[in-house]
Amino acid sequence: MFKRPVYETLYKRLNEKRRFIQVLFGPRQTGKTTLARQLIDTVDIPSHYASADEPSLKSTSWIEQQWEVSRAKVITKNGNQKALFVLDEVQKIPQWSEIVKRLWDEDSARNLPLHIILLGSSPLLVQSGLKESLAGRFEVIPVTHWSYAEMHKAFGWNAEQYIYFGGYPGAAQLISEPQRWSHYIVDSLIETTISRDILLMKRIDKPALLRRLFELGCAYSGEVLSYQKMLGQLHDAGNTTTLAHYLELLDGTGLLTGLPKYAGEIVRQRGSSPKFQVYNTALMTAPLSYSFKEARKDTEYWGRLTESAVGASLLNGLKGTEGRLFYWLYRNREVDFVIQHDKTIIAIEVKTGRKRTNLPGIQSFSNTFKVKRKLLVGTYGIPVEEFLLTPPGKWME
Repeated sequence: MFKRPVYETLYKRLNEKRRFIQVLFGPRQTGKTTLARQLIDTVDIPSHYASADEPSLKSTSWIEQQWEVSRAKVITKNGNQKALFVLDEVQKIPQWSEIVKRLWDEDSARNLPLHIILLGSSPLLVQSGLKESLAGRFEVIPVTHWSYAEMHKAFGWNAEQYIYFGGYPGAAQLISEPQRWSHYIVDSLIETTISRDILLMKRIDKPALLRRLFELGCAYSGEVLSYQKMLGQLHDAGNTTTLAHYLELLDGTGLLTGLPKYAGEIVRQRGSSPKFQVYNTALMTAPLSYSFKEARKDTEYWGRLTESAVGASLLNGLKGTEGRLFYWLYRNREVDFVIQHDKTIIAIEVKTGRKRTNLPGIQSFSNTFKVKRKLLVGTYGIPVEEFLLTPPGKWME
């Protein structure tokens, strides 16, 4: 059975002496529940799994009941033994963080070796609860979209398949039926995330605007648009503050983000026009009636798709690290991606055309900032497949 690299992190945490609440959250259909069940099947300790997604009324009392079931597995006739409690879809229970804090503190006072793993498919709500009640008691283990290396090992995909079909493991078996695959991505992933994780959980005054912003961002992934231009494209009487907020919500659910412009100054970065970047290229291709073969033949479209696949790889690979991802643009000179980690700066350009070109953007950027590495990905540079197989952290070593 294929196990994601994050599984090893989870297993290691479980065997450490010091206890923290382990929190796994990330986009829908990225394998959080599978990871937890793999851990339960592997570790040789009593375990209990409970999900708030079951079709019955859930409350904080239900959490207490499930916690007591897990406590009972710790207390044995031979004394206390380590046990594991996995609570899935925790964000669906109002005030969940307050009751978790109380129960955790009770166990800590009694030195009860009950290890807790919380899973959540709504990063926005999970993060809110953690900040409100559980400061100093938890560690976050981000679960991101699947990388090319993972899809290759699990399903035998090549780089071109990954660039087009993205990194959703649940949809991997459907790619031989394009229409079915497309409907799965749109209905089960995109629509579910927007309707359940954003519209039902947050106050959204203009839900139609949020949906159109998502569609626009996917269609223009890899391009820089000012918020004023977005409003013109969306034909809505909204304002730039609303758009920026909605883009933050889409970012928080792991769908779409707006990369800031690198300027070396945080204030200027926040005020820049964002560069749209999807977290998963399936979000670009599934809503379109553009087959894999048609996309592959369209050089311009395939180039944008490849750049977005590289950006998604960097974006997901930097989650949980101190590295941040930017773009850079000055007049007509651009650097596709800029990675910053402390004082280390990596400039990355993606080229997929056959024509040999120089890279005035990277040269201009290097004249302004101290760059450790200048990477060309694609034609006459690092092969796209090789780059997608390399964790972003390797380029900063």
